[in-house]
This record gives sequence, C-alpha cells and structure tokens, in this order.
Amino acid sequence: MKTNSKNPSLSIAINLLLFTAIVLGKYTAAVAQASKTNLISYYITANKVFDGENMQQNWAVIVQGNTITAAGPKDKIAVPANAKLINYPNATLTPGLIEGHSHILLYPYNLTDWDTQVTKESDAYRAARATVHVKKTLLAGFTTARDLGSEGAGYADVAIKRAIEDGIIPGPRLLVAGKAIVATGSYGPKGYDLDQQIMIGAEEADGNNLIKVVRDQIGKGADLIKVYADYRWGLNEEAMPTFTLDELKLMNEVTRSSGRVMVAHAKTNEAMQRAIVGGAVTIEHGDLLNAETALLMKQKGVTYFPTLAATESVTQYKGWKKGVDAEPEAITQKRKAFKIAMDNGVTIGMGGDVGVFAHGENVLEMELMVDYGMKPIQVLQAATSVNAKAMQMQNKIGSIKAGHLADLVIFEGDPSVSISALRKPLWVMKDGVIYIP
Repeated sequence: MKTNSKNPSLSIAINLLLFTAIVLGKYTAAVAQASKTNLISYYITANKVFDGENMQQNWAVIVQGNTITAAGPKDKIAVPANAKLINYPNATLTPGLIEGHSHILLYPYNLTDWDTQVTKESDAYRAARATVHVKKTLLAGFTTARDLGSEGAGYADVAIKRAIEDGIIPGPRLLVAGKAIVATGSYGPKGYDLDQQIMIGAEEADGNNLIKVVRDQIGKGADLIKVYADYRWGLNEEAMPTFTLDELKLMNEVTRSSGRVMVAHAKTNEAMQRAIVGGAVTIEHGDLLNAETALLMKQKGVTYFPTLAATESVTQYKGWKKGVDAEPEAITQKRKAFKIAMDNGVTIGMGGDVGVFAHGENVLEMELMVDYGMKPIQVLQAATSVNAKAMQMQNKIGSIKAGHLADLVIFEGDPSVSISALRKPLWVMKDGVIYIP
C-alpha cells in the first residue's frame, strides 16, 4: 500500500479503511452465498402430480426457499442434500389453486342479506370477518385469489392484502379491485328514502370523470379495474347495459397505461360485447351468453368466468330445493350459456363469486363445472394454468415448473377422476411456507 509522506497518519487511516472495505465486502458476499445455500429444501412426491396442464406419474418436485427449482421424472431428479422429504401415497400434488372471482368482504346472503352487509356493518367489522375468510380460502388449497370488489367496504381489501403480505394473517396471494366502478344511478342498495344518503356497493362515475376515478382507485391500491358493464336497472329491474362503448374504452385506456387490466361484470350480450370490444380481459357471469358473443370472446382472447356457484346458491336461498324441485329458469339459462361457451372454444376460467356462498367452499364451483359438462382435467386446468394466464401471472403461478413460486397442494385421491377430491387437502404450501403439515 502506498503511503502519504506528508501525512503518514492520514495515509494509514485511508489504507485501513480500504482494507476494512475489502474484508467487509468479502464477508457480505460470503453471508449472501451462505443464505442461499442454507435455504430449506424439500423433495416432494405423491402418487400423481398435476403440473397445470397434464397429470403425471413418478414425478418429484424440489423446492428451495419460495421457488420450485426442479420438477419432472424421479429418475432424472437427484434428492438434494439435507432436503426434507415430503411424500403422500394415494394422493395428488397440484399447483396452488387459484380462485378467479371472490369477495372476501362478503359472506352468504342466507346468513345476512347483501343490503344489510353493505349499509349496516362497519368496515372494521367486515375486515375482521374477512381475516377468517382468507384463512379458510388458503387452507382449502387456494393460494391465490382475485378479489373483485369490496362491496361498500372501501379499500379494506387493499389493507387485508397488505396484512397477508406482511405475514400478519394467513391468506392467499391477493389481486384486489378496491371499490369497483358503476354507472351513476345503476347500482344498489336501492329503495331507501331519497332524503337519506345511502352508501352504495361500488363507486359511481361517468364520462370524463371516469379518468379521475380510475386513476384514484389505482393510486389507492387497486391491482385491476372492475367495471359493471350492465346491472339490474331496466324498467322491470332486468339487466341492461350501463356504460357506453366509448366510456369503457376510456376506462380501459387509462387502466392499461398503468400496466393494469380491466375486467367486466356483464350478463347481457350487448354489455358483454361492449366490454369485450372496450378492452376487458375477462367477462364475469355472462348469464345470457349467445353464440355470437362467444365467438367474439374467443376472437379477442377474453376469458369467461361463469360463476355457476353464485347462481345456484342465490337460487337456493330463494327457496329452490335442488334435486327435488324442477330446475328454475336462471339455472337452465346458466347451463345453456356454459355449453355455448364450451361449444365455441371460449377459454373458461374458474371463479365462483365466493362470498355469495361460504369461503373455503370454493371447490363447489369446480364441482358444478363438471356437472355442467367439463371434464375434471379441464376444470383443474381452469383453476391453475388458465386462471394464472387470465391474471397475467402465468410466469409465476399456476404450473409446477422450475422458476415458479412454490405454491403447491396435495389432495387425497385423484381429482382428475373425481373433482370432489379437492375437498380433502392434506398439505398446503404457499410461497415456500407450509400451512397444513
């Protein structure tokens, strides 16, 4: 080391600092390397492995930290040193399931009707209930959920998402919509004395004000923008379109500029077509879907979330006894729409509108999808790789492959034979953390 002849003390101090920096640099690098090598590793096997597309046999999956580092035939994958061995015979390993349409701040309407939940329950009370809802969702094997509106609870969904991410409460990885957006005068609750200011279940906006509302929701934490392209505000309370095509295009333009996407509640064909042309990436419900709209949906690459379980549940709350009474028109129409979607090659996602029915019972939607005509393997794809793509997260979740997040579930039995096997989770891992050992 070169010294400074004019000031030896300064030279010694500088050289000491340089030496210390070199030593600390080497130490920091060594610690970083050690932290990587000391991550917990798992070698996971089950009788069958569903990889997000196909059912595999004699596979193994290796997890290190929160990442899948290898997946494939056992004879090609060595067991890492000191790896924890996880094996469940007579069971199936799947990617973490993805709930495509949920409302964590709602609970079944046969317990408390929607109007009462929105107008009489405080946001704090509803958020407290939601902490239980998200835990039940995770323990049912759903490691990711798209929550499509707080239904009058402001941005409580954003706060719950943060609490999960910070490790305060257990729950699935959330994508949240915040308040959702409705056309002025269309949404509920309704029927109150007009002298009162009754809070509604979403945020009203129209025309150029849509720009401000979309940006405000994004700024307050919305991961996506949900719009109500129609609602029951016709002369006879039938569903009718709300936003114009230009309004939908405007909302989509603002949404896309932020790197987010727009999704649309729509039951009528006119509203669905406006939403599809306007830029929505998913259509929720689609009760009256016809072949023309289905072909447009396929052409534009829009994913259809039929929410069968919500329709069945609400119809039963109104008195229909399934398996005893004749099938009501609402159910018959839903079956028809679902068949039209399948026959026309529409991409169908899995999302039950859970909250209308009990959280943790998410598999009900998957059972109904099979009942309505899909093969179990297609339903498994819908709840994993299809949903991941619909959420623009296909490079992180929805498949068992190297580089994806370690979201994995083991279920008793074989859901490709009986989808109801998904009601029996034996082991749940989200982001490398085990919740059901």
